[in-house]
Amino acid sequence: MTIQQLLRPFKVWGAATALLVLSGCASVYLVDNEVQSFARWADQAGKPGTPVTIPQAPQIYRFERLPSQREGKIATGQDELERLAQQALVKVGWTRAAEGTASPWLVQVDASTLRLPRAPWESPYDGYWGGYWGGGFGPGFGYAMPGRDYVVTGRRQIIWMPMYPRMESPYYKREVSLVIRHAASGKVVYETRAAHDGRWNSTNGLWSAMLDAALRDFPAPPEGPRQVNIEVPR
Repeated sequence: MTIQQLLRPFKVWGAATALLVLSGCASVYLVDNEVQSFARWADQAGKPGTPVTIPQAPQIYRFERLPSQREGKIATGQDELERLAQQALVKVGWTRAAEGTASPWLVQVDASTLRLPRAPWESPYDGYWGGYWGGGFGPGFGYAMPGRDYVVTGRRQIIWMPMYPRMESPYYKREVSLVIRHAASGKVVYETRAAHDGRWNSTNGLWSAMLDAALRDFPAPPEGPRQVNIEVPR
């Protein structure tokens, strides 16, 4: 038996392992969130000095909306956002009340997206040529100024290169928030926010991950901002 024949099973095993690792890495993406939550359950009765009563699951609630969330396309988007929030709240033992049924809690959910043309750390002058050519090779050689649409030759001539447009990838800053009120007193008893920056497109999976992150450690969260990372299947 030749050496090649002896090594063939190991090559096959190595290729299969590499394929498995690569497929596993490509099956999920990470949504990293900065989360901050505020619990004020003692305020639900509206009286100073009231003992802290943290509601234990199961609980029921109903959604409430601002006037701006009740009309047109915004209302349609709010329907979808509340559906995703409902799924996230079920995971912590809170169930949406049936239509016309009274509930002790009111939940308001909101989301926002800011689209930037590029990441905050990227220069607006970074383009196709940026980083590809160096300078100073003597007569007959040229160099490209990083991010510019022209090339300077070794004889100091400027050649415009408009056929190579600057490549930009949009960058998104997103945030979701949930506010819980005690229905009888109207007091805000819980507030939480999750913020995520990145290049991922808007999907239900991404927003669900942000809502899950916002509700991490509910109903007794730690103080101060914290990092909550959620893996989302592709």
